[in-house]
Amino acid sequence: MDRWERMDEFMSRVEAALLVTFLGLMILVAFSQIVLRNLFFTGLDWGDSLLRNLVLWIGFIGATLATKDGKHINIDVVSRGLSPVGKNLVTGITHLFAFAVCCALTYATLKFIRNEMQMGQKTFLNIPVWIPELILPMTFSLMTFRFGLRFLKNLSKTGQRVFVEGRGKGS
Repeated sequence: MDRWERMDEFMSRVEAALLVTFLGLMILVAFSQIVLRNLFFTGLDWGDSLLRNLVLWIGFIGATLATKDGKHINIDVVSRGLSPVGKNLVTGITHLFAFAVCCALTYATLKFIRNEMQMGQKTFLNIPVWIPELILPMTFSLMTFRFGLRFLKNLSKTGQRVFVEGRGKGS
């Protein structure tokens, strides 16, 4: 498990660096567009399309980081009155469900990318549309990995608690 956690930590550092880079690029392009339009009555033909794609990338990379830090949308009404083992069980089921949903979304986005490749449309700077859209399966697969890792960690923790509580009662 430790190797997977180190890999997850490395990926989160790469994601944070990408977020900073893309946000800086987004600000630079947006500022350039404003200056070019207001002062020189022109602009970058590809600027608006690049900005839309950067917003998409920043949003999805941010979602993967939120998943890693456990700051994704979470409703914990059910687990409030439960014992620690019950809370771990509900959390484990939630992570398993999120894992399954992210698996399905990864599969769906891969099909979407395949369809986009067949369509052959182009986006900014004559880049095929499917290339910037690769963020979708990449981030959903990363969220799948992270929810799977959380589920396994939670399963391990729940097993340890059940074992410790069971030993305490039997002694």
